[in-house]
Amino acid sequence: MVHSSASSNRRLFLKQAAGLAVFSIVPRYVLGRGFLAPSDQITVGVIGLGKQSQGLRGQFLKNNARVIAACDVDARKVTAFSEAVNAHYASQTDAASYKGCLLYDDYRALLSNKGIDAVVSATPDHWHSVRAVQAAKAGKDIYCEKPLSLTVAEGRDMVNATRKYKRVFQTGNMQRSWAEFRQAVDLVRNGYIGDLKTINVNVGGPPRPWDLEAQPLPVGVNWNAWLGPNTIARPYNSVLLPTPKDQFWGQWRDIDEFGGGGMTDWGAHMFDIAQWGLNMDNSGPVELTPPTDTSGKGLVYRYANGVVMNHQPVEGKQFCHFVGTQGEVKVARGELTTTPATLKDKVIGEGERKVYFSDNHYKNFLDAIQSRKNPISDVEVGHRTASVCTIGNIAYRLKHPLRWNPTTEKFENDAEANQLLSRPMRKEWSV
Repeated sequence: MVHSSASSNRRLFLKQAAGLAVFSIVPRYVLGRGFLAPSDQITVGVIGLGKQSQGLRGQFLKNNARVIAACDVDARKVTAFSEAVNAHYASQTDAASYKGCLLYDDYRALLSNKGIDAVVSATPDHWHSVRAVQAAKAGKDIYCEKPLSLTVAEGRDMVNATRKYKRVFQTGNMQRSWAEFRQAVDLVRNGYIGDLKTINVNVGGPPRPWDLEAQPLPVGVNWNAWLGPNTIARPYNSVLLPTPKDQFWGQWRDIDEFGGGGMTDWGAHMFDIAQWGLNMDNSGPVELTPPTDTSGKGLVYRYANGVVMNHQPVEGKQFCHFVGTQGEVKVARGELTTTPATLKDKVIGEGERKVYFSDNHYKNFLDAIQSRKNPISDVEVGHRTASVCTIGNIAYRLKHPLRWNPTTEKFENDAEANQLLSRPMRKEWSV
């Protein structure tokens, strides 16, 4: 049975939620905010069950979270996800204590389940802010996939809600928990390449306007719920929401109503490393100079300290390339190259500056829930990175230079650009 917010299913939901409280040893909500009994596992509900959720499911199960709920607009995906979770627990020595993964077709019912400590959001970007704000209000800690938000205003809403309700929030910028990226940033911050002058970032370009044709809606898909906050009722197309039989990733991020193209897709990873290296997790650039053509490359950012960051897409792996007065550091997934070459294996001393250490992004989130401390990619970090990507898309769209104030999070003397910092949303979902 799939739970929904409809009254016909409410009694069943409450009955199963009550049963959940029986096998949760001592839920945190009983013991008080911030307290988790040592013998208790953190209970998790997953919202958004596309391809990304499969890897997340494996990571949270491996790191001893207790996945107890799943929600999606496609009933087949809910069934498949829950069956995989149930099979995992059936193979455990304490299999009898697990009562099964709860199925939901409405995330609001999942959020009302007090037996859930944290939610993992792997939905398309146009849904991130609404669900994160409501999850914070419901007292849930949050792991949200990157990029954090579709607009700058929505990202700030997510930060504000996280702070107001004292939640732990991890953004899915997991490269911050990978050794090659940590080493790259430590080298830059400790001056091993001299004074940092330039950063070159290789990621894709902006999204494209709507250009998809209508296709028959698969049985079991609530398309209106997928569209959610969007004010324009677009027809179903499998490019946006692949069926369980499709082997490709959903490409909604390529359409500007639902995502930010390569700028926010891989940009949320590589611009994130640039921000980290610059020690700008609470700030951002101050000027943007875009090309006047439609190539989607050649945007130049400038920071207040004089560092220039170039968006120059090229073939091959996505990377972040730091250039200083005495050397260079170029980092991609699984690759770290330096000039001089000996820098690659430089051991950062105990007395030097080191970035926050984590080698497991998911355990870092779970540990933060217990400690009530910020994880390595806190909501402010995710918001600032997403903002760099999003204001870059705005510059590409308007094709004229922009001055950005990272304190007010507004463009200076540019009403047209400032209008693009938010979007109209359906009243039901407005945050």
